[in-house]
Amino acid sequence: MTSGSNNTAGQRGTGWLICLLLTTFVIGTDDFVIAGVLPEIAADLDVGEAAAGQLVTVFSLTYALAAPPLAVATARLPRKPLIVGGLAVFAAANAVTAFAPDHASLILLRIVTALIAATITPAVFAVAARAAAPERVGRAIGTVAAGLTVSLFVGVPLGTLLSSAFGWRSTFVAVALFSTAVAVASWRLLPVLPGAPAIGVRRQLRILSRPAVLLCVTGTVLGASSGLMTYTYIAPLTRDITGSGGAVLALLISVIGVSGAAGTFLGGRLTDRWGADRALSATFGGLVAATAALAATGVFTDEAPVWLLAAVLAVWGFAAWGFNPPMNTRALKLARDAEAEAVALNTSGLYVGIAVAAAVGGWAVSAHGGTGVAVTATGIGLLAALVIACSVRRYPSGTAADPGSGSASVSGPGPRSGSEPEPEPDSDSGSTSGARSSSTPSR
Repeated sequence: MTSGSNNTAGQRGTGWLICLLLTTFVIGTDDFVIAGVLPEIAADLDVGEAAAGQLVTVFSLTYALAAPPLAVATARLPRKPLIVGGLAVFAAANAVTAFAPDHASLILLRIVTALIAATITPAVFAVAARAAAPERVGRAIGTVAAGLTVSLFVGVPLGTLLSSAFGWRSTFVAVALFSTAVAVASWRLLPVLPGAPAIGVRRQLRILSRPAVLLCVTGTVLGASSGLMTYTYIAPLTRDITGSGGAVLALLISVIGVSGAAGTFLGGRLTDRWGADRALSATFGGLVAATAALAATGVFTDEAPVWLLAAVLAVWGFAAWGFNPPMNTRALKLARDAEAEAVALNTSGLYVGIAVAAAVGGWAVSAHGGTGVAVTATGIGLLAALVIACSVRRYPSGTAADPGSGSASVSGPGPRSGSEPEPEPDSDSGSTSGARSSSTPSR
């Protein structure tokens, strides 16, 4: 979808962008807070912690499977009502969750909330890209992505404290109330943007099945598997490398949180300055290098000093969250007329990566301890870096600014700047995508 009149100069003010950030924050908190309240849920509903842990699995799998088809189904709906209405239903679902009588009901409600989150999140990223000024798209996407990052290090701890003081049900009441507040603010502040043009479902699916888009998503799956494996098993990794846990682990998680938040914001700025391709290559390269440094520290030292591990994890956290803005910006640019659908597919890849990280990392920690996790993550990271390099070289997404603005394009061979090879005519919509390609890349 082209920018048209909706994005000639970008939306004024920052209220709309803050609303989008808070939307991803509340969705991320709802998703990740389960890990902090598992013991209370297990005890209250009289199930084992392993069974309670399936709430995380159900949410992730539902999101991964549902996001792409839901994005296709809702592509033509106006963005503002979709987001505001979704937040209202999300609030209601969390309010009902607070009164779930048993484990089966809770599983069902987590499926419902995952479906709502899978509908809202891609639309939020698409609105950020379309409402921002062309030279600030990367920063806008980075800000929205920061909501998920901040939820890990602010929303989840607060939800866990609330659960400890008043029970796990109070956490979901709080999420419901906050979601309601964000919905009201979004109704007042979000710009009015139409849905996608009527290009037809077959055309949407053809866009999503382009080799450029699929290779981009493959890089996301592998990249998430590498990065999230290290974070998921940070406790055994810390114990094996430093011989410490407890307060040291809390300190290191805080280091990752601060550096990750900085990486998300600055990753957006790098995307605007360098273009999505170069920023993605640089940030993910930093992630692989930091992961390799963790592995080397574990292999070649018996007990590394805490300050050394903290320094490496600071670089790791910055890069691990810094590659999110260019990753999503690249998916948006490659898909053009199917922005939200591309983000949905890319986010599904992220959740698949999380599942792979948990499974493969579990094997690695059982067989070789925390250091084995770092070594395994490094191997997957190197494979991901190769896929990303091939993807960027074969299918460059273009410059940070609009074609024709005078900015230099991202280096590398391939089709004309900002595109793939000329798309085939769109038989579903009665128009050609080539007509769209001559205008500003989708925002």
